[in-house]
Amino acid sequence: MIATIAAKELKMLFGSPLAWIALGVLQGVLAWLFLNQVDAFLGLQAQLALLANPPGVTEMVAAPLFGATAMLLLVVTPVFAMRLIAEERRNHTLPLFFSAPVSLPAIVLGKFLGLWGFLCLIVTLTTLMVLSLRAGGPLDMGLLLANLSGVVMLAASLAALGLYFSCLTAHPSIAAISGIGASLGLWLLDIVSKDLGGWHALSLLWHFERISRGFLNTADVAYFLLFTTTFLMLSVRRLDRDRVCG
Repeated sequence: MIATIAAKELKMLFGSPLAWIALGVLQGVLAWLFLNQVDAFLGLQAQLALLANPPGVTEMVAAPLFGATAMLLLVVTPVFAMRLIAEERRNHTLPLFFSAPVSLPAIVLGKFLGLWGFLCLIVTLTTLMVLSLRAGGPLDMGLLLANLSGVVMLAASLAALGLYFSCLTAHPSIAAISGIGASLGLWLLDIVSKDLGGWHALSLLWHFERISRGFLNTADVAYFLLFTTTFLMLSVRRLDRDRVCG
């Protein structure tokens, strides 16, 4: 049942002109950034040749591109997530889910996986751009896999966060604005945490930046898993409250 709900959400996303437009714009922006990074890297070849241990194309092109993808996901994920539950509530179809022979965790997981799968498509297209660099030379596959893992886990966390805000309202636009506000708040927390030592552990981007340097440790992975699980559980509790209150 979870797979059925996830497939339905993916089909609805790909059936929406907004999703195709957003996907096209995102890939256009990322392609422009990619080509600019490649051009800058080629322009620095003379200076890099003088260094004993020069950074490679993975550090100078791939890692910044994944970082840009992470920043874009902060903004666009709430837009994709806004209608997941809010539209069901607005169209008065949510009681049909409650009366169907499917559990609330299955509903939440199905909708989450559908959105996460769509976000992973964006990440996959970014990865294909990076892999095209292998035509010109070797890549640091360890650093590349760390960045890829970081973006995928960040996308899961943002999808869970966006789904939760979609559970709070019957208006998709309000869910989108709330989600964007929360995402920007997490971004600001990353900036502020550089001056406040103890707060950095709460920042999504701080954990992503650590992984993007190639340090894929259990603390950062556990943070993303806990963040995602927490907001999925909050979504289930919110729907359970709606079902009880009827």
